[in-house]
Amino acid sequence: MQPAELLALLAEGESLSGAGLAARTGVTRAAIWKQVEALRARGVPIEARGTTGYRLPWPLQMLDAKRIRAALPTPLARSLGALEVHWELDSTSSELQRRGNAAKDFSIVLAETQRAGRGRRGRTWLSPPGLNLYLSCLKRFESGCAALSGLSLAVGVMVLRALEQLGIAGAGLKWPNDVLAVGGDRAGGKLGGILVELSGEYQGPCAAIIGIGLNLRLTPALREQAGQPACDLATLAGGTPPDRNRAAAALVQVLVEGLRQFEREGFAAFVDDYARHDLLRDQPLQLSGAPGVFDGVGAGVDGRGALQVRMADGSMRRIDSADVTVRRA
Repeated sequence: MQPAELLALLAEGESLSGAGLAARTGVTRAAIWKQVEALRARGVPIEARGTTGYRLPWPLQMLDAKRIRAALPTPLARSLGALEVHWELDSTSSELQRRGNAAKDFSIVLAETQRAGRGRRGRTWLSPPGLNLYLSCLKRFESGCAALSGLSLAVGVMVLRALEQLGIAGAGLKWPNDVLAVGGDRAGGKLGGILVELSGEYQGPCAAIIGIGLNLRLTPALREQAGQPACDLATLAGGTPPDRNRAAAALVQVLVEGLRQFEREGFAAFVDDYARHDLLRDQPLQLSGAPGVFDGVGAGVDGRGALQVRMADGSMRRIDSADVTVRRA
């Protein structure tokens, strides 16, 4: 028996006894306990309630590629190079990288869990099974890497468009690639992150692998483990997050439509929407990195997606390196 099978059995949120699970799966109760512990170690909050057995505190939906595809407009679904759901990968972006030139345009890979999910600047992205979304998309461009300035910011706008489709408000964007909750007692909590990795020619054919992690539901233990303020869609939606397959379909749809728009029009097509959701505009900031440490006030982003910072003397400084750390002062 594998953890995926056990999680699928518990997904409805009902209590199931160890003996009952053993009988249904043809393994011993000790084997059931071992898999329960394996899932708990990955962050799944399986409860044990005496003689009633094991249960999750709430139902969850296992990702299903057929359901995701069925929720997409038919022409868009047919245009995908791939749409795959895996139980576990090192990371969805690494999986697409391994395929190289064999991967078709708009190949989409999702995983229930990742062993080595990647965030910006080499940070690890927590990836507990069954709770959130971990998705990567391959998009090929003929214009070259030089024409892709602002792509990660545009993808942030696309993520907010997906949340809007799902009826979820209360999110904004922090340069260069964070999606944050705003307002209420979880102001600034991280909802999601974006990692864009480019390969190919500077002024010729190239490819972007766009990785997105989006928190649908976090436990208190996962919030603590994150090491920074974190939030989830369940909080913004009043306690119950959207169905994971529906959320995945919304994300796939806005990505495909948005990347096509970016290919035609570049970041210019997203500047106004980004400004509307920009959480750093007019905020006192402290920046640190290769340029040193300095303070200023956020002044939006320019047409290439560079962060603009107004200095104390009134001059404007532009930051276009994602290796700079930006904090509210």
